[in-house]
Amino acid sequence: MRTPLPGMQNATAVVHTAPANGAKFTHYTAEFEPNGCMAPAAVQRFLYVLEGELNTGEAILAPGDYAYLPAGYSATVQANTASRASVIEKEYQPLPGVSAPGCFTGRESEVAATPLVGDDALQVRSLIPNDPAFDFAVNTMTYLPGATLPMVEIHVMEHGLLMLEGGGIYRLGDHWYPVTEGDFIWMAPFCPQWFGPLRKKPAKYLIYKNWNRGPQ
Repeated sequence: MRTPLPGMQNATAVVHTAPANGAKFTHYTAEFEPNGCMAPAAVQRFLYVLEGELNTGEAILAPGDYAYLPAGYSATVQANTASRASVIEKEYQPLPGVSAPGCFTGRESEVAATPLVGDDALQVRSLIPNDPAFDFAVNTMTYLPGATLPMVEIHVMEHGLLMLEGGGIYRLGDHWYPVTEGDFIWMAPFCPQWFGPLRKKPAKYLIYKNWNRGPQ
């Protein structure tokens, strides 16, 4: 269900997961009418544009572009056209002796892809710099037909996952779920997880995880 969030004007949100259901972050899809906007967040915010064109005050973002906005970033995010964006918000967890990161923008297509565990059919693009200043990571993962995760993963990190393209089967615990473009999954810490695509075209998702900090 769509819901307006405080500070939104001519915009609404589909909230996929939040601390209300046990997550330590909030992940939602923001949907903007032309000239719609959302106010600055009190916490750090990551945006990945799905459709349309957004102005962060620092840059104009098109589909596949993204931005990291630190807590206290003062500019309003405004849509130049009807737009949608995947939005992740999280209270920043400082690390002693390490300065908090500043804002930056990027374009996914310009990020070098690396094979996962040496498998060229499974490509990972890291959208957040590998820097201990950041307390989370956001990646895209693209599976060519026939590629799968090489193992059932179990770990302390939690995930928020948005399917961007294609589809397949996701194992969560002892259950198996068909997933397709637009579906969202929240994975709690230590949830057994595995994915394999099913179609004759690539499957791709955007995935969040907490990172660079000790277990809570």
